[in-house]
Amino acid sequence: MSAETPAEAGQFTRRRLQFRAWRGTRPFWAGLFVLLGGFPIMYFPYAHLKLGHLTLAMATTAGAGSLIIGVLLIVLGISLWFQKHIRVFAGVAAILLALVSIPVSNFGGFVMGFLLALIGGAMAVAWVEGAPPAREDAERAGPVRGGAPEAAPGPVPSGPAVDPMSDEGPSQAFKALGENDLSGTSPANGANGRQSAG
Repeated sequence: MSAETPAEAGQFTRRRLQFRAWRGTRPFWAGLFVLLGGFPIMYFPYAHLKLGHLTLAMATTAGAGSLIIGVLLIVLGISLWFQKHIRVFAGVAAILLALVSIPVSNFGGFVMGFLLALIGGAMAVAWVEGAPPAREDAERAGPVRGGAPEAAPGPVPSGPAVDPMSDEGPSQAFKALGENDLSGTSPANGANGRQSAG
């Protein structure tokens, strides 16, 4: 018998794919950056660095403030993982805490914690959950029995076909729209996407 069992390899792959699916439905990297940004902010005011026989104490008068900011950033990072609907609040709070950490805790944990929390907060605010991919099987199967009837395709306009590569220009291609176009943005009426007050 071999020392390796195929069940363990399959289980590792399955767990990895489960984690990947879980990670894809939430602002995982934003939470990780915010969480990691809390550690240097919280650590450096209480650190004692030794250089030979010389001990450097980094403690400041605002050591308690640094501890609070660091703990709040760690909590915000974890909450981004498990409560994705508060991503905007957590992102803005992480950005504000990162900015407050500059004067309070040794330039935001020697700029490391500040940058991690700032980038993580911006990523949290910018994150949007993607739409699930459309199933091709449902599209090929056609309408579902008992479902709403689909609209029949409308009549095809019977105008002269215009080649988009011809020298006639875009205004000729949209000539069929003419005065019946109410969008106000077609090249036929010269608007080109700009609304005119009128």
